[in-house]
Amino acid sequence: MSGEKVKVAIVGSTGYGGVELIRFLLGHPNVEIVSVISASSAGVPITDGFPHLSEIVTQNLDGVNPAEIAEKADVVFTATPSGVSTRLVPQLLEVGLKVIDLSGDFRIKDGATYEAWYKHEAPESKLLEQAVYGLSEIYGDDVHGKDLISNPGCYSTATLLGLIPALNAGWIDPSSIIIDAKSGVSGAGRGTSLTSHYAEINENFKAYKVNKHQHIPEIEQVLSNINGEPVTVTFTTHLVPMTRGIMSTMYAGMKEAHTDEEFVKLYRQYYEGRSFVRVRGAGKWPATKEVFCSNYCDIGFAVDERTGRVTIISVIDNVVKGAAGQAIQNLNLMMGWDETTGLKLSPVYP
Repeated sequence: MSGEKVKVAIVGSTGYGGVELIRFLLGHPNVEIVSVISASSAGVPITDGFPHLSEIVTQNLDGVNPAEIAEKADVVFTATPSGVSTRLVPQLLEVGLKVIDLSGDFRIKDGATYEAWYKHEAPESKLLEQAVYGLSEIYGDDVHGKDLISNPGCYSTATLLGLIPALNAGWIDPSSIIIDAKSGVSGAGRGTSLTSHYAEINENFKAYKVNKHQHIPEIEQVLSNINGEPVTVTFTTHLVPMTRGIMSTMYAGMKEAHTDEEFVKLYRQYYEGRSFVRVRGAGKWPATKEVFCSNYCDIGFAVDERTGRVTIISVIDNVVKGAAGQAIQNLNLMMGWDETTGLKLSPVYP
């Protein structure tokens, strides 16, 4: 593939993650989209479902046939619901394709834990071991040259990037972590349901999957790996009446006193050279609008001297940094390119 564009296919092109992959990859200088794929809409122009792509993406949607995909592509993004990739990814690997999976099927290393939280049969253990967890700023060095990358969940990305530097430095008590996370409704996907029905979510703000969200074991798995001992967290998710964005607000007891300025310095040193994490100065906290439609994660802090706790606020665009953008970041790392290639777009504002 040296000197030539890498040919990519996108399975699940009719979902929000898939169409966002298309938007970014169309501007990627090292990539050619050779196939947009949908199991339910094969043979139909993608513009039937997404008219905004008229005269931009002209090919019809292909069906899911691993052998045919391998004839066209080098790398496949699987932007599928959980449970689908468990069956599909082994077939794609078997025909020699590299895979970046956006479902949750390969994130949890223990199959029994996956089945308990996702309610699907787990992938084979050898594939769970093979899959590299693609939290780019933390495990990016492990992604290079690999064949199977598991893209992190959206809540997990915002939360882990917000917690890891402090946990790694030993500044916070891992047993004290409480996470209050809020997402726009695009995180529920394009399918209709009572949860995302306009009349239900408009002018409303509600918690869901309290203590039961499938990103909990993913977050705990990574934090335990960083900590060297098991970590459990309290994690509550909420839906807010906006299309995009996640704000993860994290609370933790400090092991000793630190100031806002010290947290800023710690995080800026930890993420030095990682272009997509922006650490706010003391007394300044990020908002979801400030990362809208971008691959940035913005983080801010507030130390409470009275309680000995720190509040960490982390925001991302759930469809970009929480899905398609990070998947492309992982493609860049996989191929040995600069990780910002095709992604360095400013947030859309206002």
